[in-house]
Amino acid sequence: MANLQVKSIDDELYKSLGKRAAMENRSISQEVVSILKAYLSMPSNKTRLVNDQFLELCGTWEGEEPAGEIIKELRNNRVNNSNHRNIDF
Repeated sequence: MANLQVKSIDDELYKSLGKRAAMENRSISQEVVSILKAYLSMPSNKTRLVNDQFLELCGTWEGEEPAGEIIKELRNNRVNNSNHRNIDF
């Protein structure tokens, strides 16, 4: 296994690491490794941002309008573009 040495940690951060390590019954070194593993296993910030934006779009329709009417309205409001094809549902 590789070794990692960290220098010049401010006293408050070291105290916080010590408290957190004690709560988890770990050494400070073990706690730092645990924190790094947890952080590195998380999706990147960019991925999380894209996922969050997508999830904001999800949900149910609040109106009483039937799906066919909504599709018709969307098609009528589209700007003509050769990249779009008419698809019947």
